Amino acid sequence: QVTLRAGAELDARRVNQYTLTLRATCPGEDEVEGWLFVRVTAGQVLRCDTPFSSAEGDVVQVLADVAPRTPLYAVLLQPLGGLMGFSSPSSLQFRLRNHNTPLILTRRGLILAPDNGFDPSKDTQVFRLEIEVMDRRGHNCSGVVRVEVLPSRHSRVTFPEPHRSVTVTEGIGPLEVVTQVHAIGENVRYAILAPTAPVLFTINEVTGEIRSTRRLEVARAHLLVQAYNTLHPADHATATVNITVQGTDRGAPRCVPAIFVSQVPETVSPGSTLVTLSCTDSTGTDEHLHYALEGPPASRSHFCMEGPQLKVNTTLDYDLEAIATMGFQLTATIVVTAGEQPPRSARVPVLVTVTPVNEFRPTCPNSATFTVPETAVFGSVVGRVAGTDRDYPPGSLEYSLEGGSGPAQPFSISRHTGEIRVVGPLDSQQQRSYRLVVRLTDTHNDLDPAKRNSRLCDVSVHLQAVPDQVPVCTPEVQELWIMAGSPGSRQPVTRLACHGSSDGAKLTYTITEGNENGRFRLEGNTVFYLPNNQVEPRTFVLLVEVWGGSGSRRRSTVVALVVHVTPWSTPVPPSTTTQHTTLQKEPLVVTRTVAVWHPPAWFVAVLTISGTLLLATLGCTARSLLCSEQEQGLTSAFCSSHRNQDPGKLFLGKRMHVSALSHGPDSLRLCPPGQRGLGTGGMGTCPPGQWLSAASISGTGRDYLFNSVTGTRRWI
Repeated sequence: QVTLRAGAELDARRVNQYTLTLRATCPGEDEVEGWLFVRVTAGQVLRCDTPFSSAEGDVVQVLADVAPRTPLYAVLLQPLGGLMGFSSPSSLQFRLRNHNTPLILTRRGLILAPDNGFDPSKDTQVFRLEIEVMDRRGHNCSGVVRVEVLPSRHSRVTFPEPHRSVTVTEGIGPLEVVTQVHAIGENVRYAILAPTAPVLFTINEVTGEIRSTRRLEVARAHLLVQAYNTLHPADHATATVNITVQGTDRGAPRCVPAIFVSQVPETVSPGSTLVTLSCTDSTGTDEHLHYALEGPPASRSHFCMEGPQLKVNTTLDYDLEAIATMGFQLTATIVVTAGEQPPRSARVPVLVTVTPVNEFRPTCPNSATFTVPETAVFGSVVGRVAGTDRDYPPGSLEYSLEGGSGPAQPFSISRHTGEIRVVGPLDSQQQRSYRLVVRLTDTHNDLDPAKRNSRLCDVSVHLQAVPDQVPVCTPEVQELWIMAGSPGSRQPVTRLACHGSSDGAKLTYTITEGNENGRFRLEGNTVFYLPNNQVEPRTFVLLVEVWGGSGSRRRSTVVALVVHVTPWSTPVPPSTTTQHTTLQKEPLVVTRTVAVWHPPAWFVAVLTISGTLLLATLGCTARSLLCSEQEQGLTSAFCSSHRNQDPGKLFLGKRMHVSALSHGPDSLRLCPPGQRGLGTGGMGTCPPGQWLSAASISGTGRDYLFNSVTGTRRWI
């Protein structure tokens, strides 16, 4: 029996066949050898992801204060061929092999925290889960997950004051604050445990304020208040609160209603009556009652009392910042006092909530004209329509484009920001500007969401023309010599250096002419030669067309390549017969446009006259310097060091002058006084037999004079 080794994975894309050599031997018989061919075909295999499927398994660390049923881990399948297995999570079965764990494994492979959470009082806890995954076809995989529960780091919930006693007087109205408890901890919430059905008091679960549920009379109440961590209910503490309600004189006025809570729209007019109190004193009449208002000045100023009637004093504008800072709720207290001695009073709390009314239509911006280049790509921002609305809350506008987006209107607008973007091709030659109609609609400005106001705004978008830019290649003509490689190879020839327009569009290259038998190939901007068994040298003339731009604005240029290919080897001719083959070469015509500046005629005339005058001035200056004479004796071979002499003049003897240099740096021919000129050709001659020669002996550094008549030499 041949079985698959545990942990082995088969992949038909890597190895699709295994050849097994089997040898069997029986006692007293020869050995028998055979082969088993195992072919692996591509199929759907279920594999668990690592490190879940490894021997050690995957490790998850969580804190002990994690909320109950919090997802801690998800069992995933290993991707196969770019897909996550072949079965959806709903078609897989996840099963726990060990059941001695409080953790929960769902049908979708999620590991959840226990229903009651972890015990925060314990040290580090470790839970090991062995999970098996199986699909409908019976394929399965398994793995291990270790969940390490670390001790909680949050502070415990405690009451700094676990016992509190409070005394209040009777007559306190409903929902008035009696006292407040406070606990220390994280995510603290409050609840009354006893009595289980509170009759006189209720507690705010967030702030811990204990309020009355009705008008209080003489009584005693014992409350058991619990503070707990809302994320970890097991973390809690309790406190006791004793409330004593003392009696007062029962002659105080009584009013109906005892508390007034109402909602009014912001459009309610000043002077409107909100409520009329029905109050009586101890005698049962209302003749001697006095009504007054108390409370925060910002809220109280919006109300006034006219006898027992509570009226609106000023505008309750929902759009005012002062109303918004108060949470759109106005509070006050009506104090009803009886005229008896001593005076007795009753208090009626007032809570009025102001509701919004959509009063105003949105307002279009002052300027809604934008300019965008015609080369703007998809998604480019054109501008933002900044509409306004006087209703609260500010900025609660929605934007829409009338007619939608399409070829005739290649723009879209963001529903919430009013940002206009390009969603189609632009061409200033076809259309230079667009007129868009944007609808502004206000939202969340009324208690009734269906009540909305809108306005249409005109937006102009002008297209900025961008000059067409043809791709530029350097150089435009190339002549190349290459030695062909072996047949079947690929040999790079050159790389074209081209750049396109400023919009960053990618350039494309195509060989349009000269690619005989597909000998050349383009990959990007690189030209490759594909050698064959060519014997004779060959010249190819390729024309490569380079395209740039995008859409209807594509432009192209042509690069000429003259490629001389020399064969990679020369075979030995079979005979002495020499065959000459004349290759027909097609002429290459390259047209280049050279910019030439043709100046006007008057500019050429002025330039010619100025040059002539400058040359004449320089010639006169040089002549005057060369013709000056010195009356001094022979001083040196050259007088370039004399401060008053001009370089190039040489004075020998008392009246002998050197006119010019004729035989190089080491020989000089001189004429007697009054007979200027050189004894060599080109610049005049001395009379026959009357000239001197000045020369230098190489290597000695000494100069001498030679007389042509006497033949004598004199050192100088």
